[in-house]
Amino acid sequence: METNDVVVRRAAGSDAVAVAEVWLRSFAAALPSVRRAHTDDEVRAWIREVVVPCRETWVATVDETVVAMMVLDGEDLDQLYVDPAWHGRGIGGRLVDLAKERSPSGLTLWTFQVNEAARGFYERQGFVAAEWTDGRQNEEREPDVRYVWRPRPAVA
Repeated sequence: METNDVVVRRAAGSDAVAVAEVWLRSFAAALPSVRRAHTDDEVRAWIREVVVPCRETWVATVDETVVAMMVLDGEDLDQLYVDPAWHGRGIGGRLVDLAKERSPSGLTLWTFQVNEAARGFYERQGFVAAEWTDGRQNEEREPDVRYVWRPRPAVA
């Protein structure tokens, strides 16, 4: 399947169930050693009641099936999850490009230090590690890293 077959659009209320399932599958696949702070049902409720209706939530779909999700909060790229079956097809990059368009002055995000695949992905997208923590400030109590992206100055 080509990335041209992927449709990126704002999430609708009817997407909440699929968005939650992508989040849950992706977290489980990428972070099997990380203790989750919330149950599957709590994550589903949060996505249904808060994320999709109240946040700038985007989905990538193929044949109307949600295969990735992204949440923006101003300059914060708050959530980005691609269904494991769809990794390596450029979908995450398309969502990051959209985030950069929506926040052209820059972006920040957090990811867990153990998530080497995500860290490599963000670094390839031009993000730079700016802060490392011991995890005491997140619900999972997992060491994390804050990444920053700033646009390159225009060359005259």
